[in-house]
Amino acid sequence: MPETDSAPDLAGLHDLSRELGEAADAVRRAAQYTSELALGGRLPARALGTGRARAVLRCLVGTLTDPAGLGWAFDGRRPAARIAWLAGVLTSRESLAVSLAVAGLKARIRAAAVSHPDLLTDPDTGRVLRAIEDDRQTEALRAFRSIIGSRGAERAFALLAPSFGDILAWNALTDENPFNDSTGWDIATGRTLTTAEPLFGISSRIWALLDRGPGRAEPVAPDPSLLERLDRSGTLVGYVRNIGTLGAGGMLLVQRVTGPDSVTRYVVQLAGMATDAISKESPQDVLGAIHAVARTSTPYSRAVTRALRTLVPSGTDIALIGHSLGGITALNLAADPDFCALYRVTHCVAIGSPVDGKRPADSGTRVFSLVNQHDVVPSLEGRSTVSPYALPAQFSEYTWTDDTHAFPLCHAAERYAHNLEFDVPETSADVDAALAPYRGRVAASRLFALYDR
Repeated sequence: MPETDSAPDLAGLHDLSRELGEAADAVRRAAQYTSELALGGRLPARALGTGRARAVLRCLVGTLTDPAGLGWAFDGRRPAARIAWLAGVLTSRESLAVSLAVAGLKARIRAAAVSHPDLLTDPDTGRVLRAIEDDRQTEALRAFRSIIGSRGAERAFALLAPSFGDILAWNALTDENPFNDSTGWDIATGRTLTTAEPLFGISSRIWALLDRGPGRAEPVAPDPSLLERLDRSGTLVGYVRNIGTLGAGGMLLVQRVTGPDSVTRYVVQLAGMATDAISKESPQDVLGAIHAVARTSTPYSRAVTRALRTLVPSGTDIALIGHSLGGITALNLAADPDFCALYRVTHCVAIGSPVDGKRPADSGTRVFSLVNQHDVVPSLEGRSTVSPYALPAQFSEYTWTDDTHAFPLCHAAERYAHNLEFDVPETSADVDAALAPYRGRVAASRLFALYDR
């Protein structure tokens, strides 16, 4: 979009948001060090009784509580510092570090509105974002609930998808919930989410405790009618349609392909999350999805590994293609050094998945992230498609919009297949070109049922 009075420079907003995030992080570290000095017993004990030491202590505490300076800036790991920090969170005391971080998030939200003008021109989402801009948190929440009430959650989430992660981070840093602050800081500073989910701040350790199991895979004799419906074209659209055909019932599809060079390779196709239960025997449940965002080893990834070990010879080239939770699991497998010691993961394709914080163990693995910008799921690990933070050269990110503007319709595997075939065929062509070694005769299609235990 050209720069005008009504359309700020996008690159400038991204630079500003990064600088504010870095400044917020630096101020926070300074406050943590000062808190350790003031409340962590860092001053020599014999010096605390002297008038000079007491003056230094008063100065440090004053620095950490001055509204015109660092604000209420107590932080750190020592018990006294944590108690003082918690008191500030519960009483909504403002710190300079949080103010800078929130300013950076606001710049990112404004940048998203440059790329997606409907964020501001739509009367409902415009009201949400203007309330955020003015720090009117209660009004913003009320406006968001109004969208859900009048236009449905599907429309609300789709419209706010480009800024959803930033809005969650802004809320986490300014609400009275102490558990989601670390996640808010991760998003605000461009770090990978590994500690907790951003809404309530429930620790990833808890999700890991709830989502346990060594993973199990059982071969399944497929129904002949299902085999007939499976695509054997070796194209990206065909793989995504296969994932849609499998559904989210805990099935894994592995196709053995004889490439144009007569070399045998395997394409592993991983389906997404089942939404009919929080916890079930299949690893493709809600618990598994939240767990997989933060951790690389999950019952789903372990079950897939067990399936492949019974079918795929060690050292074989494989391509991992997954939708939603399947895409997260594909990147988790590619990030596992032990898995990459078994197989050579040449390509990893994630469709509608929050995977931008994950990194493959093999520098030769090429990653494709495909995202409909009205799909809120890919932003749930903190980075949206309009993020100011670039992905490494190993990643190729393709984004687009279509006319659905409704979630979860725009997230469905079938919808992504439609997008790739008709709306963004050039994206399909690029990925198909990269997957050319796998474009050949499908010699066999094998199905596995996956379980937590």
